[in-house]
Amino acid sequence: MGERGAVHRSARRLTAAGEETIDEVVVEEVAVALVYNGISHAVMMATPRDLEDFARGFSLTEGLVARPSEIYDIDVDESPLGIEVKLEIAAQRMAALQERRRTLAGRTGCGLCGVDSIDAAMRPVATVKEAATVSRRAIQRAMAALPGQQPLNKESGAVHAAGWADKDGTLIAVREDVGRHNALDKLAGAIARMDIAPGGFVVVTSRCSYEMVQKAAAIGAAAIAAVSAPTSLAIATAEQAGIALVAFVRESRLTAYALADRIGP
Repeated sequence: MGERGAVHRSARRLTAAGEETIDEVVVEEVAVALVYNGISHAVMMATPRDLEDFARGFSLTEGLVARPSEIYDIDVDESPLGIEVKLEIAAQRMAALQERRRTLAGRTGCGLCGVDSIDAAMRPVATVKEAATVSRRAIQRAMAALPGQQPLNKESGAVHAAGWADKDGTLIAVREDVGRHNALDKLAGAIARMDIAPGGFVVVTSRCSYEMVQKAAAIGAAAIAAVSAPTSLAIATAEQAGIALVAFVRESRLTAYALADRIGP
C-alpha cells in the first residue's frame, strides 16, 4: 500500500467580499480493522498512513502482546470499504486474546469505545521503572520542534501528532493521525522498531486523558507533555505509573500536574 493520508477536494470559500472555488487538502479518515491470526478484534477510524506502526503500537499499548517479538508478521490489505491490517501473533497471546475478546468500535475522539466492562477499561497501568528527570528546557525544545514534523497537519490542519524525544529534547520519531490515541499508538509502534535509550518522553498535540497516559506508560516514557489540559484521572494514572505529566506547554512556561519533582530546569 502506498503512502496516503490526505486528498484534494474542491470547496467554496465564502467571505464578505464574495465567494470563490478553492482546492483544499483534506485528511483521510477510513475504517481500519486489526485482525489477529484471522480474527477481527478492533475497528478504528484512522488516517491510512503508518498502519504497520499503528497495529504494532496498538498491540503493545493495549497489552495484546508483551513485546514486539511476539508479533511475527503484519500485512496491510485495502478493500473498497476500508483497510485490514492482519497480524500473526504468538499462540499463547492469541489464546489470551480469545479469552478476553471484545469488539471495539473506535471513533476519532474516543479511546475506550466498545470496552465491555469497568475492569477492562480500568486495567492496571504499567509502572515505569526508569525514574528519570526530564528538563523543562528539553520539553519545550521538543514541543517547539513538533509542528515542523507534522506534514499532514501543515496541509490539512486536521490531525494530531505524538512525538518521542530523547532526554535532550531531540525528536526521535513523530507520527500523525486524525485520532490522538491513534497517533500515540503509531508512535509506540515506531519506537518499538528502534534502539531507544531510556529517559525519553512523549509530547502530544492534544489534551492529556487517562488512556494517553496509559499508553505512554506502556512504552516506558519518563514523562508525557501535552499542549492542552489533563483530566483528573490522567493525573492520578501518571502518579500511579511513575511518570511526570505536564500540560499547557508554551515557549516560556508549562504546568506540572504529576510528579513535578521529576521536572528539572
